[in-house]
Order: sequence, then C-alpha cells, then structure tokens
Amino acid sequence: MRLSLVIKKENVDLEKQVNKLNNFLVLNKSIKAVLTLLILGSFSQIKAQERVPFDQGKKYILADVILTNKISFNDQTVVTFAGLEKGQEITVPGEEISSAIKKLGKLGLFDEISFYINRIENDSIYLDLEIKELPKLNNVKFVGIKKNKTEALIKDNGLTKSKVVNENLITTTKNYIENKYKKDGYYNTKVNINVVPDTSTVNQVNMVVNVDKGDKIKIAEIDFIGNEKLSDKTLRKAMKDTKQKSFFRVLKASKFIKAKYKTDLEKVIASYKEKGYRDARIISDSITYLKDKNALSIKINVEEGNKYYFGNIKFLGNTVYSDQLLSRIIGVKKGETYNGVLLQKRIADASKPDGEDIDNLYKNNGYLFSNINAVEVKTVNDTIDFEIRINEGPLAYFNKITVTGNDKTNDRVIYRELRTKPGEIYSKELLVRTIREIGQLGFFDPEAINPAFKNVDAAAGTVDIEYQLVEKGSSQIELQGGYGGGGFIGTLGLSFNNFSARNLLNKKAYKPLPMGDGQKVSLRLQASTYFQTYSVSFSEPWFGQKKPVSFSSSISYSKQFLNNFATQRVDKTKSFNILTLSVGLAKRLTVPDDFFVLSQSVSYQHYDLNNYNTGLFTFGNGASRNFAYTVGLSRSNKGVNPIFPTYGSEFSISAKLTPPYSLLNGIDYATLGDKEEYKLKNTVDRSNTVDENGNTVAIGDYIDAAGNKVFNYQDAAADPAKVDQKKFNWLEYYKIKFKADWYTKIYGKLVLRTLGEFGFLGTYNQDRGAVPFERFYLGGSGMANYSMDGRETIGLRGYKDNTLTPIIEDRNDPRFGQQIGATVYNKFSMELRYPITLKSSASIYVLGFLEAGSAYKDFKSYNPFDLQRSAGVGLRVFMPAFGLLGIDFGHGFDAAPGETTAHGWETHFIIGQQF
Repeated sequence: MRLSLVIKKENVDLEKQVNKLNNFLVLNKSIKAVLTLLILGSFSQIKAQERVPFDQGKKYILADVILTNKISFNDQTVVTFAGLEKGQEITVPGEEISSAIKKLGKLGLFDEISFYINRIENDSIYLDLEIKELPKLNNVKFVGIKKNKTEALIKDNGLTKSKVVNENLITTTKNYIENKYKKDGYYNTKVNINVVPDTSTVNQVNMVVNVDKGDKIKIAEIDFIGNEKLSDKTLRKAMKDTKQKSFFRVLKASKFIKAKYKTDLEKVIASYKEKGYRDARIISDSITYLKDKNALSIKINVEEGNKYYFGNIKFLGNTVYSDQLLSRIIGVKKGETYNGVLLQKRIADASKPDGEDIDNLYKNNGYLFSNINAVEVKTVNDTIDFEIRINEGPLAYFNKITVTGNDKTNDRVIYRELRTKPGEIYSKELLVRTIREIGQLGFFDPEAINPAFKNVDAAAGTVDIEYQLVEKGSSQIELQGGYGGGGFIGTLGLSFNNFSARNLLNKKAYKPLPMGDGQKVSLRLQASTYFQTYSVSFSEPWFGQKKPVSFSSSISYSKQFLNNFATQRVDKTKSFNILTLSVGLAKRLTVPDDFFVLSQSVSYQHYDLNNYNTGLFTFGNGASRNFAYTVGLSRSNKGVNPIFPTYGSEFSISAKLTPPYSLLNGIDYATLGDKEEYKLKNTVDRSNTVDENGNTVAIGDYIDAAGNKVFNYQDAAADPAKVDQKKFNWLEYYKIKFKADWYTKIYGKLVLRTLGEFGFLGTYNQDRGAVPFERFYLGGSGMANYSMDGRETIGLRGYKDNTLTPIIEDRNDPRFGQQIGATVYNKFSMELRYPITLKSSASIYVLGFLEAGSAYKDFKSYNPFDLQRSAGVGLRVFMPAFGLLGIDFGHGFDAAPGETTAHGWETHFIIGQQF
C-alpha cells in the first residue's frame, strides 16, 4: 500500500478574477505546489496525512525529474528552467523545490505546478512534475465598437493567435482600452472581457471583449475663483485643449482629457506670466460630475500675486556674440512689463524649430552643446534683474550621416538633397532644411521623418545623424469617366514619380517597373466621341547627376472633330489638330538664397484647322504656329508636407515670349485688309439671284460686307478669315504671370493659406492685335478636360467652369454671346485648412475659403476692384495611388457675365490638382 504525505503547498497571488464563470481558464488563482511523498510499506511507521515540518527536511541526491502529463514544451527544457539538475543535492521539503516552483511560475505559461515523490532509493530521490499549461488565444472578438477600430486595438495589445492568455494579458488589455477611450472623452468607458474554451481545438480559448463607451463626457463649465486682473474669458482662452461647451465652437471639442487638462493649468499660469504676474499660482482645482447634465464642472482657484517689471538684463559666459547682438534678439528693455513666456521664447522657442532666438543663433553656427538659462538674481520691489547665463561649449561637427527606411528609393536620390555633410560644422538650420527637402521629394511620409542624434560626443565635438524615413507610395493612377460637352469623356492616366530610366534594360529592376531614381514619367489618354488627346512627359530633377538642374520634356497630340452639341452628331471630315512639343531646364540658385529656382523652356505648338468653322476663330482652314520661350523665377520654402504645408511661402513670376515677327517680316498689318489677296470673294453659287444693285454675283467675284458685287477689289471688304490667317500664321505675343502663396499656422493645426495671382497677355504690334490663343478662362474648379487653343483655366469656386470669362457683347457680331477669353485676370484667395489625418496611407483635411477675382478682355477694361466674390467649404483627400481628390461647395455672391442676379451655390469636384 502506497501512503502519501503532503510536504509543501505554496500560493502565489495573481490579479483578481476577471471572469468568474470561466472555470477553464481560472481553475485556481494560485500556483499550487504540492510535494507528495509516496512511501511503500517499508515506511509504514509514517502515518498517512502526517505533515512533515519544513525545517526538518531530509537531504537527497536528485536522481531524475519526470513530467507526468503531456505539454507543448520539451520536458528537459522545463526542468532546466526550473533550475533542477540530476545529481544535485536537494532537501525535501526545502528551498530547492520552492525555488523551482517560483521560476516556472514567473514564466507566465502555466496554471498549476505540482511536484510529487515517485520513489526513493537509498539517498537518491525520483520526482514527478505535473504541470497544467495556460490556454492560448485562438480568436478575439470586439463588441460595442466599429469594426475598423478593432485592428488597431488587436495590434496595440498584442492579441495575436497562439498568444498565452493569462491574468496579466486580460488586465492590461482591459486597462488599455478604458484609458484609450477616456482620453477621447468617454470618461465612463467600461470593458468586460470573457474568455471561453474553443471546443474545436485543444487548450485554446476565444476572447470576447465587450466595450461600453457610454456617452462622451463634456465640460459644462469652467469657473475661476480669485482672479481680478485677468477675466474668466481670458483664462479659458489660455486653456488650449480644455474647453467648456459652446454652440459656436467647431474645431475644438469640449472633452475632458486629464493629461491635457494638467498642461492647460500650466498655460493658465503662463498667461499670467505674460502679463507680468510672476508669482501667480493655482491654489486648488476641483472637477465635479454633474449627473443631470452628464458633464463636468471645473472650478480653478487662483492667486494672482503682484505685477512685476523687467530690470537689468546681463549676459554671462558669451564670448562668440556680443551683448549688443544678444540684447537685440531678447528684445526686452528695462521698465517693460515682466513677461516670462516671451523671455523664454527669445532664449529658446520650443514651438518654432527655426525661430529667431539665442539658442538657435548658437546651434545654427555649430554650438550644439550650448546651454542658455535665464536666472533671476535680484528683486527690488516690483523690478526683477536677470542674468542670461551662457555655456557655449565646444564647436560640434557632423560626423556620420546615414539614412534608413528607403527600401525603394536609391541612396543617392536622398543624399544629394541632404544639407548636413560629414565634417561640416553642425547647424540646426541645415538640419531643419534637410527635413524639408526630403519631405518635398514626395517619396516619404513627411510626418514621420525623424533625424535621430547618434553618438553625441561633447569631448570629441562630433555628432552622428541618422535620418529615419518611412517610404510611401509615389506612383498614381487616374481613371475617370463622365458626361460633359455633349458626350462621354474617359480618362486614363499613369504617373510614376520615382522612376528609374537607367534600369529600363535591367530585368531584375521591374517590380513591376524600374523605380528609385526620382525621375517622373507620366502617360495620359483622354477620349470621347469627338476628341482624343495623348500625352507623354518625362522629368529628371538632377540632370547630369552633379547639380540640381532639372530637365523636363513633353509631347502631346490632340485631335478634335466638329461636334453638333444639339444633335450629338460628329462630322469627322472637319477637324482641329494640335501637336505640342516642349523641353525645359530649371536650375536651383544660390543667390539671393538657395530657395530660388530659375527655369527656362522652349515650346512649339502646331494648330491645324481643316474646314473647322465654329466661331472660335474667324478662319476655319489653315494653320497657326506657336514657338515660344518661357523664363521664370520662383522661390519656395513652404514645408514640410507638400500636401499640407504649415509654413513658408511660394512666389513666382514668369514671362512667355514669342519672337517679334512683325519687326522682321516687314508686313504692315494695319493695311493688310487693303491688299487684293485679302479681299472678300463670293464662294456661293448665286447665279439665280441678284444683289441689292441688280448684279448677278458669280463665284470668285469681289463683294462688299453686305455681299454686293463690286468691280474693283479696292471697293471689296477685307476677308477676316484671310486677314486673321495671315496675322496668326505665326503667333506673336508675350504673357506675364505672377503668383504669391503664403502658409501661416494660426492656432494648433489650423493653417491659413493666402493667395494672389495676376496674368496679362500682351502684343508687340497693336495693328496685329492680341492672339485668340493662350488666353485666360476664369471660374469653377479650374480643371480643364481638354484645351483646343492653349488656354489657361483658372479656378474660382462658387461659379460654373469658365463663366467669369469675357464674352462678345456686340449684337451685330455673329459670334455674339460667345466667350473670347481674357487677356488680363487677377484672383485673390484666403483658405483656412484643418487636418483630420496626415497619415501616409491617406491625408485628409477640411477647408473654408473666401475668393474673389475677375477676367477682362483688355487692359483698358482692367479694374482690380471690380471682382466676383465667393465663399464656401470643402474637403481634400490625398491617397498615394490616386493623387488628390476633393469636393467644394461654393456660393457666388455676384452675377457672372450674361447673368443679372447673384450666381448662388455650385458644387465642384477636384481631381489631381490644388487651388
């Protein structure tokens, strides 16, 4: 008969039971260690169930430890982790077994651990180890939240398949979810986690996470007590992220987030310091839940203290820069109201990485290890004297410069944009500029660019910089279809923005196309029943690979047939063909600074009209040629995200010029209509009728403007088609354009964009007149489906496309009411933008706008104050694969040409462009 004696039992407390119904997972909330001595008849002197005292254990040699049940781990591995070895001397009961139990328990893999004596031979002991494993996770399900939110919660909590399910996992998951929603204002969030056995598998469980967010807790009121110098309104305004409910508040919700509330309390004190109240402090604050309103009431008790003024400000430790220069940067004079916030910003403005402060003055010129502190040294009555103590430190140099995260983009594409070079003096300004340049490439997530400082060595005066990047999709596809202009229009466009031309013959580089060299290739096809357009373009930002000289080229061909929009019939015997070629170079300048770019291009367009009489031109047969040179100067320092710039500006001025043919060809365009070859002749069979003078008019006879036969060509009218064909055989003009674009961060993430632009189309020879090509068409979304005549489409929301364009007002002109395009235009715009998300997968922001602009037929009618105005709201979505998409709702406050009342509301869809 085998007798057993319990030697030891140890409990290890875990967290409180989460699911009392889950007996499978929580059989026992302690790790049971039971060492049972099985004694044969030879030990009959020991009575059953007699407990052996712990301090009276007997020493044995451990002969073996055998696992009695099957587990998913290797037996020997478990014994090794327990810290037990064959031949080891152990005491039963004793510390060795206790220690083994604790070690296995700390692994967090087992629910029950039990040791038993199998047998004893002389001084050797054989032990049995019985272990019960904790179950593993098979599936997790969330109840009470949207499906698109669950993926992030699973990832954040590591709820992956085969994850060991223990009390710690359950508790941390519960706490994480509750805290996450509390941060979003759901202060009453409750989470209940149920774990149930999965009957289809062995030792696996399914987790059901029930989330009850409850109602979002808002702030009903924020009251201040003890404030006399600053009003409640002023102090509430200082609290940037903690706001009480207001009907007029749109951009900032009145939710309560504890961490942000604590920060806002500091901002309340900062608002006092800005007004001179250095000693202001918060005595107490209370947060009360108003059950009837399901909202919070916050009361803040402040002590304002006395008002102070600046006294003497001295600089200590500065050897590189003079007191006078540092004083100008501080910008504070003795006797001015104390402003601790302003003083700190002038020393080191944490909100502006490129701010004009003393810290940046040093760090932009190599003093990475400089340290600057303002110390109050004396206070007399209401005046405070300061010492600005400066520890300049040694000059620092860039050592190793590395880039990580560029899986597709070749290193040289990034390194050529870096302003931080190994061996050069450290400059924070160059570091910030490099971040901007990498962001402007468009190949990386600009919000994720991180310049990590590595191996910062003050003794050696060196620092390594590692630019940590996250690549994003840069190629785009444009696929759209719609009904417009009397027919269906389809568009297919492909844009590869990180192309590699040098790897075209390298089969291994096709993934699916050779990429990584920063070149851009665009292909576009647009067609309908009455027109076709094909275009190809290529650009290389570093032509020759040595200097930042951009090369660009493009070719396009358009063919349009005469379309009767009333009958929807297309006459393919009448066509208008356009061939366009262009090539250009753009060079980054160094003077006045390296934000300037000088661009030059040459273009040629050939317009071929074949019996194409539409009223757009006075001639339906013939050709026009447009050979032009364009030169432009631009400066852009906007950044850092090209999709959502938050600072900087962009200015550009350009001139497009054709050769002055009229100065070279000797033609007198004023008397062109007097020459015989440009006189009007009859082209219609009128043999059965007579004119007003009783004459029969044959084909080829000269006629006057009324169609009457004349016998001398001098008396005949000029043929406008022949005259204009000669005038516009080679187009002669100059076009000047100017654009100014600013981005200013107003508050938090709210950005103001202001824009002004102007365009003018002029002529060298007034007798030759302004060309009917290259004109400006204003109004609408600014998107052009196709361009027959080289026109430029300028958007002005709140009106239909192109409707703010001059029309022919002469009722005697057969083209009365038709648009003739503008030779002068101006436009002004203000836009408030707020980002919803700026992730690399999709950037989304909302906007509100005010716009005004107008277009004029000539400079004489130009009036910069006679404008059509509009206002509205919109949404933009940028996805790497599809480019920029958007929708705007605009209201036109004025009448468009041909209208008599305010235009009203218009909806605009935006694809692939910005205003």
